[in-house]
Amino acid sequence: MKKVVIHKAGDYKQLKIENFTDLTPKAGEVVIDVKATGINYADIIIRWGLYESAKKFVGWPITPGFEYSGLVKSVGPDTKKYRVGDKVFGVSLFNAYASEVCVPEHQLNYMPEKMSFEEAAGFPAVYMTAYHALFQIVVVRPGMTALIHSAAGGVGSSLVQLCKIKGIKTIGVVGSSHKVQSLKDLGCDFIIDKSKEDLWQKVKDYAPHGVDLAYDANGVETMQGSYDSLAPAGKLVVYGAHSMFPKKGGKVNWPKLAIDFLKTPRFNPLNMTSQNKSLITFNLSFLFERRDLLDEAMTDLIKWFNEGKLKAPVTKSYPLEKVGEAHMELESGKTIGKLVLIP
Repeated sequence: MKKVVIHKAGDYKQLKIENFTDLTPKAGEVVIDVKATGINYADIIIRWGLYESAKKFVGWPITPGFEYSGLVKSVGPDTKKYRVGDKVFGVSLFNAYASEVCVPEHQLNYMPEKMSFEEAAGFPAVYMTAYHALFQIVVVRPGMTALIHSAAGGVGSSLVQLCKIKGIKTIGVVGSSHKVQSLKDLGCDFIIDKSKEDLWQKVKDYAPHGVDLAYDANGVETMQGSYDSLAPAGKLVVYGAHSMFPKKGGKVNWPKLAIDFLKTPRFNPLNMTSQNKSLITFNLSFLFERRDLLDEAMTDLIKWFNEGKLKAPVTKSYPLEKVGEAHMELESGKTIGKLVLIP
């Protein structure tokens, strides 16, 4: 088997393709012949050596990758559900940038018939993140309004679709005009192109009394404005800090990172109490042992996809050997949907 290995933090040159002995499953595990692997922004932060769960659970060297699709190659003892040859997709705590991956059986699902391997590989991480952000950490009601930053990206476009299912109005924010049409295609209620429009004025125009939910993975660039845009009883959900990191060059700008860290808003609980506003944050890579949450999410998401309520992510594929080019494109912030690797 072959996989991408990172031996130390750095730029694209740290992404090395190496050969290894084929995997053997232990009890309750399944080895997958990987046909496609989803790429997420978290993988780039792992490469920079800044991803907390990667440092805590693995260290160096590390193989990135949280999601994949493929065929069951072998099963370990006591494996009850899957058989050799089954078409599956799922999540893993790293290691998916590879031609094979070995995971506990409960981290797998059967692939829907109408999904390609590429689409399936780009599905779990973004949709599970969006599902957790919308249904497992807040209470939603029809008629609410949600502000969604980076709405044409993987998690953002997933949030738009999930909001539609529950009757939540969506204000989608994009950073360039070529992303607007993709949001129109998803049925986003209001679209803000912040490259041409005054972001916060348009938010006030679309939600004069404030938004009920704000989803922000930008960090210092928009976090305070997102909080200020909340209506009473509103929730700001933060699941990233992408604006702190470079969009080209592949290397961390440490002075900028330090300055942005110092500029990141600090929220006083006493003030929040009187304002009736909440801040919620999460990182799913620290929740892999919560099988109840993962199972609930994937059960609903697969059901809604099969019912035609959710679309498979738009994908662009790269061969595994061009993983550096894929990281470069994702860092640029110009992508729509998901990038995937083909081993």
